[in-house]
Amino acid sequence: MEPDFLAAFSQPSTLTQVPHKNDIAQGEKKKFINPTSLKNPKLEELQMLLMDWINTTLKQEHVVVKSLEEDLFDGLVLHHLLEKLGSLKLDVEKIALTEKKQKHKLGVILEAVAQYLQLEEKLQKWSVDSIFQKDLLSTLYLLIAIAKHFQPDLPVPSNINVEVVIIERTSKGLRSENAVECITESRENLEDQSQTDAFDELFTHAPDKLDDVKKALLQFVNKHVGKLGLNVTDAESQFADGVFLLLLIGQLEGYFLNLREFFLNPSSAMEMLHNVNLAVALLTDGGVLDFPVNAEDIVNRDMKTTLKVLYCLYSKYKTREM
Repeated sequence: MEPDFLAAFSQPSTLTQVPHKNDIAQGEKKKFINPTSLKNPKLEELQMLLMDWINTTLKQEHVVVKSLEEDLFDGLVLHHLLEKLGSLKLDVEKIALTEKKQKHKLGVILEAVAQYLQLEEKLQKWSVDSIFQKDLLSTLYLLIAIAKHFQPDLPVPSNINVEVVIIERTSKGLRSENAVECITESRENLEDQSQTDAFDELFTHAPDKLDDVKKALLQFVNKHVGKLGLNVTDAESQFADGVFLLLLIGQLEGYFLNLREFFLNPSSAMEMLHNVNLAVALLTDGGVLDFPVNAEDIVNRDMKTTLKVLYCLYSKYKTREM
């Protein structure tokens, strides 16, 4: 019998990002917006805003977008948009008719976006395959990034959270996990980004001081996890599976985490994501985090996100007596 989430997705629907179990290869992991979140008024507002923005920008080109995922998947509209916004001249055909040519064109366009926005591949929340497969979540992330760079004054609705379903095909079959993902930042974070700006400034303009920050945070971490006979030497890799983060939270908050609630020795990306999602939920509920965190960024070893989370813990507990 199929899991409940697949049974729900198998019902007749016009939703374009509904997964089919046969679309997920062995060892592959895919993430989709749960259909129940698609009627979120704020999500619908975001889609309408982005469509109006594209249509207004490309009015002279007589482009009319009625569905983000349906109308942008082949790269044609994105090509027009980047030429208009950034005066980018891409060496690709205006019109690509075959699937092979469309995917090639889309790849060239997304590579140009990454270079123009100075985004590392591990920080991109979209891919050629996800956009071409008409995945709404990836398409939204891509458009928000483009808009934020080229038109930062666009009034993007704040604090849009959606429930996502993460599906992975393992040797034992399909596994799924639900998580809540923040697509856009909260208004508070948009208005007060002193901590975020400080880290951005550190990474961009003062990389020579980065090692000092790492050392200070690791000293703080080891001061507490050392009670468990543990030692962290690499913040980027050792927090990726969520185990050290959960144990650190337990030490700082003074409670014991039941081993049934997390994977002490995670053996897959899905189990690592479960751990980090749990840690983020605990920190959010405890009022420690003051900015949205995508758990996948930590699993993917994004140093900036990891250090920002550790700094939040440091800020709250740095004066705690040993």
